[in-house]
Amino acid sequence: MKFITENFLLETEIAQELYHDYAKEMPIIDYHNHLPPAAIASNHQFANITEAWLHGDHYKWRAMRALGINEKYITGTASDQDKFLKWAETVPNTLRNPLYHWTHLELLRYFDIDELLTPKSGLEIYRKTSEKLQDKTHSAIGLLKQQNVELLCTTDDPLDSLEHHLSTGQNDLDIQMLPAFRPDKAYAVEDAKALVQYVERLADLTGISITSYQDYLDALKNRIAFFHQAGSRLSDHGLDQPYFFEPGAFNIETLFKKVLKGKALEHQEVHYFKFETLLHLCREYHKYGWTQQFHLGALRNTNERMLSTLGPDTGFDSIGDFQQASSMSKFLNELDKTNQLTKTILYNLNPSQNEVFATMAGNFNDGTVKGKMQYGSAWWYLDQLDGMEKQINTLSNMGMLSSFVGMLTDSRSFLSFPRHEYFRRLLCNIFGNDIEKGLVPKDIPFVGKMIQDISYHNAKSYFDFDGTKAKRGVE
Repeated sequence: MKFITENFLLETEIAQELYHDYAKEMPIIDYHNHLPPAAIASNHQFANITEAWLHGDHYKWRAMRALGINEKYITGTASDQDKFLKWAETVPNTLRNPLYHWTHLELLRYFDIDELLTPKSGLEIYRKTSEKLQDKTHSAIGLLKQQNVELLCTTDDPLDSLEHHLSTGQNDLDIQMLPAFRPDKAYAVEDAKALVQYVERLADLTGISITSYQDYLDALKNRIAFFHQAGSRLSDHGLDQPYFFEPGAFNIETLFKKVLKGKALEHQEVHYFKFETLLHLCREYHKYGWTQQFHLGALRNTNERMLSTLGPDTGFDSIGDFQQASSMSKFLNELDKTNQLTKTILYNLNPSQNEVFATMAGNFNDGTVKGKMQYGSAWWYLDQLDGMEKQINTLSNMGMLSSFVGMLTDSRSFLSFPRHEYFRRLLCNIFGNDIEKGLVPKDIPFVGKMIQDISYHNAKSYFDFDGTKAKRGVE
């Protein structure tokens, strides 16, 4: 039974025209994902659909657990075939969950399979997809090229050697992979022992003897310069909420030396260390003209028993209810006071705070850059039809949708790139319905160009990417 039709999600003829004539063929710039750089650089060939599709995908894992499927078939010792067959049992029960749409869109786009995945069809689909994954059109690079991916940015720790990014920069892979600086571990001072080990590794890597907080900043700045030379133009930060203190509220050198001795900081001291370190990093990003991204609002590692068994990022995080507005405004203002607030994307995970984030972004636009402050795309639990529509509508009401840099995958899977298509179809459907209602003029070329900008051109311009070969080195 064919489920994903040519006009999937497109409710009007105008929406169909906007999608097929304007959005469909636009290249993809995926400026935030968690793909493994080594797999791209080596053009990894997947053994089977389970490796390509289920390994590391905590969205699917959560759904399987909710149905009472034993962990053996999720992250455990079961064979890849048996794990896939358990996923096939799960899929029919995911109706109205975005996993149902994503599953069948991905089967169709990558493998030309328009049959529904069910327990009955599971084994044959496992065989067909695993067989196709053995040819070069379904290698890591092949899968990206199928979706017209032009450029992607991975998420990389400051200690990363970037060897895989540098090797792909020297080769012609048709797709450019650039790093993005993700320094979360550099201010994860709540675990003093782990941070001491991090400082030691950073010192070895940079050749800087780190005995003071200023030494630590110098070493981190050294890595930012290295990332920039490797083509990085973005940073990213995962935080429950931004913190703000009056600078000097604590003596940062005293706190740092306390940590170097392996001593735990008090609750407010931890927050101050994060604030001060992030503030210094953000000023350095401004120096290089980078874009900084803040992913805010996740409540992570809630299940201690499963964390100790499986580790982080295995499906036990949720939406948090942190207060955001006051500290966020003060933090951004602290940077803006000295005109050191660089281009910024604010991602919200709690839908009750959509308007907070959208209006906060507008507070710090200054006319220097189109869309300098971005209310980012619907993230994690919200990158589904309802969440994306709410984000689009909130941005439209509170800001400038026409300046939006659009969708990203935020995914660990090479099969997730049809999410860009999913977003573009929804975007075209929203505009199509507005035109039908008389809320938007029926100027198809103008609206079509706006959709193309949101889908591709805005990101290309905003991040200073010059097509398939972004400039490397200090400008």
